[in-house]
Amino acid sequence: MKELYEKYNRLLFKLAYQLTGSVTDAEDVVHDVFLKIADVPPEKLTEPKAYLCKMVTNRCRDLYKSARRKREQYYGEWLPEPLHSLHDDAMEAVVRDDLLSYAMLVLLERLSPTERVVFVLREALGFDYQEIAELVEKSEVNCRKLLSRAHAKMGMTADQLVPQEGTAPELVHHFLNALKQGNLDQILSILDQEVVLVADGGGKVLAAAKPIFTRDLVAQFLLGPFRQATTIDGIQFEVARVNGQPAFRIRSKEGIHSVGIFHVENDQIRNIYLVRNPDKLKHVEE
Repeated sequence: MKELYEKYNRLLFKLAYQLTGSVTDAEDVVHDVFLKIADVPPEKLTEPKAYLCKMVTNRCRDLYKSARRKREQYYGEWLPEPLHSLHDDAMEAVVRDDLLSYAMLVLLERLSPTERVVFVLREALGFDYQEIAELVEKSEVNCRKLLSRAHAKMGMTADQLVPQEGTAPELVHHFLNALKQGNLDQILSILDQEVVLVADGGGKVLAAAKPIFTRDLVAQFLLGPFRQATTIDGIQFEVARVNGQPAFRIRSKEGIHSVGIFHVENDQIRNIYLVRNPDKLKHVEE
């Protein structure tokens, strides 16, 4: 059991996190799977990787169905739980490789549970179609069709590679400084003309209930609160790696209360994801 855990724990966490969008749920899923595997007869574990991945996949599907119902009642926009780690081995493995960008995790919400499984297994974890077919109990042909359908729903062509985030820390610093200084011209120059800001407060803290479109409205939305925050004692703005890419955190004396993650295209910010729900900020502390 210990050998299985050491060998497959990281892989299973990567899979579960990207299937659920939740660090907490991913940890629970992996924990449950290793508890249950202790009761599995050895003759069923001739292919432990496939068996464990299937257990994780099935458990995540069950969670996904119940999560869908909860999200229909969720106040405002729902965003995946961000992940930051320097010390935990399982999470550090995630931010190092095999992790879809945060923007891609957001797009995964457009997919059905089976489409999401096929997409993550193929595009993030590099499974071949035979392995995927066995895990989801469909033919390889059907799996290829599911992946093609997933690409279409996410606005990608069938032969398009999953984009890797290339946000430079300098761009994040530049944008934060422009906000703190109230430099509207600099802010607008960094934002794409069609930028979209999505905020997630979960109904627990103040956040935009609907997406904000265009750079003028996004700049107006951010400028006032950021400049006001700089006058509050104890507020700190930090650049950190979240989900393996540069992002910013806003910290008060009580702890981190906001995390902002950027999706950049052509050296301009195309999407801003602002997570403020305190329940989703447990895994962004150093």
